[in-house]
Amino acid sequence: MSVELLAPLDLAFWHLESADHPMHLGALARFDPGPADPDGVRELLERRAAAIPRLRTRVRDVLLPVGGAAWSVAEDFDVRRHVHHVRLGGGDFTTRAAQLAGVLMERPLERGLPPWEMYLLSGGEPGGPFAVLVKLHHALADGMRAVAIGAGIFDEIAGGGAAARGGPASGPPRSRPSGGGPAAGTARGRIEELGRALGVGASVVRASRLDPRGTPALTASSSGTRRLATAELDLEEVRRVRRERGGTANDVLLAVVAGALRHWMVERGDPLPAADPRALVPVSRRRPGAPPRSGNTFSAYLLDLPVGDPDPLRRLGAVRRGMDRNKAAGPGRGAGALAVLADQLPPLAHRFGAPLAGSAARLLFDVLVTNVPLPRSALSLGGCPLRALYPMAPLARGQALAVAMTPYGCRVHFGLVADGRAVPDLDRLADALHAELAELVKRTEARAAGTG
Repeated sequence: MSVELLAPLDLAFWHLESADHPMHLGALARFDPGPADPDGVRELLERRAAAIPRLRTRVRDVLLPVGGAAWSVAEDFDVRRHVHHVRLGGGDFTTRAAQLAGVLMERPLERGLPPWEMYLLSGGEPGGPFAVLVKLHHALADGMRAVAIGAGIFDEIAGGGAAARGGPASGPPRSRPSGGGPAAGTARGRIEELGRALGVGASVVRASRLDPRGTPALTASSSGTRRLATAELDLEEVRRVRRERGGTANDVLLAVVAGALRHWMVERGDPLPAADPRALVPVSRRRPGAPPRSGNTFSAYLLDLPVGDPDPLRRLGAVRRGMDRNKAAGPGRGAGALAVLADQLPPLAHRFGAPLAGSAARLLFDVLVTNVPLPRSALSLGGCPLRALYPMAPLARGQALAVAMTPYGCRVHFGLVADGRAVPDLDRLADALHAELAELVKRTEARAAGTG
């Protein structure tokens, strides 16, 4: 019987979890118009989720390697324990769905079951909008893999795409060696692995901050509560700024996040930090055409978000230069390479070292900002078109905010996840994203016209 060991980084996420810091990713997908009978959508979700082999597996401990764990098929798997239907009351549907999603994201997944859940959120009117909240443990997938797994519920994928054919999105567990390839069993291979780990570890230490206080507005003791706010930006406006100012669309979005944080801090009366807050910006290490890996495969860049600069164009320039330096150095340098280091450590180190690593997050960064791409084609569920998808990232211990965004259609959808007690005004930060992009577009157009 084949056994698929958890990859080192997956194991790290499995052991990082605590009651106040669940380590699951999330996405809130909104569909409009909806069907006359939402129960039919729930049954469709159950059928499609049950058809994805990865969602039938759970984590179990193994004797070897010491401290390791493996994926195994849950023989008593019942999809009805994972797919739930919640009917919302009156009021604005998107607002109510986001409020409930924040509450549901607080709850850790049951560790004895396959680590995922889906919630169908429906309104009171037949044919009205509905939403699906998906929760996947970070040990199960990184952002790219989560998209591949979650895509299996959509009509276009389940109807004959890669997931339906048993491709990378839904392939069954495969035997996976615990080492790093043919050379891992040799002395030379072990020395090379140790050298890589030491090199990455040294870069992490060099990039870590001695002052653990971080940015006060983004620092919080754990309350265990979660709040979700959403925002949608015009993707064409983002591209317009990129065409005029250069760089990438992601550079523009990171600059928008920096400016929104500045607006938000000023409006709340918080002093601007003496040092710009650090963002951890995940970057995939999956290579096009390479054999698919089921586990987490990413590193991250560190970026100082220039909230201290009042000029939006200068903020964009600073972000561009910072990201250019990151790309030139590569994803194996800086504190953001902690994920690469985790991939080099033995299972026992993750079992005992994960709590210490989680507590050290504020030494490395202040806020997570991640961009998760979706398929470019229009998506639907049961014939109902997808109108928006708001991704959600887990909160690191001691931090108050995580920002996730994804382009879909002609919009960029933001999911802001915050500690509910530390950031009760999260909606104001979501509003600030709109204000910052509008100001950036205005200044860009003025500069292009020679008037700014």
